[in-house]
Amino acid sequence: MSADRVTMLIDVSKCIGCRACQVACKQWNQLKAEETQFSGTYQNPPALSGNTWTLVRFNEVEGKSPNKTTEWLFRKDQCHHCGEATCEQVCPTGAIQRTDKGVVFINQSICAGCKYCVETCPFQTPHPDHETGTARKCWMCLDRLQHGMEPACATACPTDTVRFGTRVEMLDLARSRLAELKKENPDANIYGDDDMLGGLGVMYVLPEKPSVYDLPGNPQIPHSKIYYRWAMGIIPGLAILGGIWAYLTKDES
Repeated sequence: MSADRVTMLIDVSKCIGCRACQVACKQWNQLKAEETQFSGTYQNPPALSGNTWTLVRFNEVEGKSPNKTTEWLFRKDQCHHCGEATCEQVCPTGAIQRTDKGVVFINQSICAGCKYCVETCPFQTPHPDHETGTARKCWMCLDRLQHGMEPACATACPTDTVRFGTRVEMLDLARSRLAELKKENPDANIYGDDDMLGGLGVMYVLPEKPSVYDLPGNPQIPHSKIYYRWAMGIIPGLAILGGIWAYLTKDES
């Protein structure tokens, strides 16, 4: 991985749930609004999709202070641009690629829509777009990065919840902020450091354990599922080749 790998840092302790990042992502990438019905929650849209690449998740939990019955926890959700990305490993067409700065993106011109990435991502972030027939996800506003700009979501955030820079810079910021949060809660942690899937390109500073924010504590590459999916693709291919060979050699027998 390049020494100047870029990383996004999300300090959820500062997030106010304004959804500015969500709106900025939609506007910059010209993504359609989701047609959703009222579901009795503040979560809107309800999940990531082929047309929603970043999402502020609302989580209502029991309040810790004596005068609070409930408390809101917010978390920006998107592709994590893993250092060891499952989606990149399973893509049979090479559509999922990585830039020299660590941004993982899907080349729409060669995506076959097989959904291997959808089924194997430990964070469930790629999703199919039923209009294009391809998989789509956050691409870290690669077009902006190529012109020296930050991702749209980072630019729009009013509270500095979302920061963007080199991995070294973001790790320094994360460790400094963690030291402050540890004074109030020993469960505070950095999520996505170098020990997790080769280091996540989108890291979090969490005031609570990852499970409180619906994040897997120890995300793993699902090797068994990957092997199964590849086997299911190879077997029909071999059957087709066998049929072709039988047809070509039938007159020789």
